Amino acid sequence: MKARNQSLLSRRRVGGGIGTAMLYVPSMLRAETLAPVRRNVSSFRTHNWQDHFDALGKDIIIADTISRALQQWTEDGTMFVYPTSVPMTDELTRRGYTGIIFMDPELDWTPTPSIRERDPTLPAYMPPGPDNPLGARSLHPTSHYYPIQGTHDTRKIGRRSSSGCIGLYNEHIIEVFDRTSAGTQVKLI
Repeated sequence: MKARNQSLLSRRRVGGGIGTAMLYVPSMLRAETLAPVRRNVSSFRTHNWQDHFDALGKDIIIADTISRALQQWTEDGTMFVYPTSVPMTDELTRRGYTGIIFMDPELDWTPTPSIRERDPTLPAYMPPGPDNPLGARSLHPTSHYYPIQGTHDTRKIGRRSSSGCIGLYNEHIIEVFDRTSAGTQVKLI
């Protein structure tokens, strides 16, 4: 009886192995005949400012929430690209056209009620400084409550991690800030 059970088990194993192999053979054959496809894992894409604006003006910023990148063009047409953090959800994202109306070189922070609800350990107010989560600088658009800003938490860059802001490394927001002026055209995609 034991020999018969072992014989039955080994036939099942062989049959199962052949069946599994048969499932993979068509895909392996198909893979050999298809041309290779280049994949962009990060979904990164660059934009031409002309596709979004009529004129360059002083400078332009395009923040792409899918690519998680900020592109800035200066008046002479030079483009700079920076990795960003983006809002955690689409509901927090305010897409569209706007412009920079206020530039803050020393940020203090008063967390919104919804942010404090998510994290009750946050203080009601934080003065400017290295521990301030808004980072080293911020650019405030007209039609958006949420700024383009630095962050002290570098783990957030490249992720859906903000409460609505577009975040950059502190050294990058300083560069962008220094090239930006009030009236800069902005589009959030």
